[in-house]
Amino acid sequence: MSEKRITTPLTEEAIADLRSGDRVLISGKILTARDAAHKRLVELVEKGEPLPVALEGQIVYFVGPSPAKPGQVIGSAGPTTSGRMDSYSPVLLELGLKGMIGKGYRNQEVRDALIKHKAVYFGAVGGAAALIAKRISSAKIIAYEDLGAEAIRELEVEDFPAVVVNDIYGGDAYQEGRAQFERKEAAGT
Repeated sequence: MSEKRITTPLTEEAIADLRSGDRVLISGKILTARDAAHKRLVELVEKGEPLPVALEGQIVYFVGPSPAKPGQVIGSAGPTTSGRMDSYSPVLLELGLKGMIGKGYRNQEVRDALIKHKAVYFGAVGGAAALIAKRISSAKIIAYEDLGAEAIRELEVEDFPAVVVNDIYGGDAYQEGRAQFERKEAAGT
């Protein structure tokens, strides 16, 4: 495992250098979207209508931040469970989305789409929402304001901490970590 610094928008070269288990610090602009926003985006794609955001090279963070307190850019901004976006993610990856940040496993269809479209899935630490928010220097709603916390936002982040869970080579940090633990347990260590 190594720690790498990456900036957005993601390039093919940056993605090719990432392996499951790598710790990353992300800087640049990322988008936010949760279930309701994903549903709307995919409905637009199915109707052949334009999206309100460009996805090429982007990272989407699965978060519904709490309201900002006075003097803050954003409230707590911890990751939500990624599996809720699994039915929508392959469509967005096909449109050029290059990264997703959330927590938890992704289904096989999403993992296959990550390989096919050369994209990565990052895990963020659940329970560290207030700390993560300190890595966000600006936040603005850019689509679906009516969704409140689930509106699509553009965040400016600096050294946003994450771990590569699924890479373009089929690596899966969750599966690899479990297998390593099982080997140690079987060996009695």
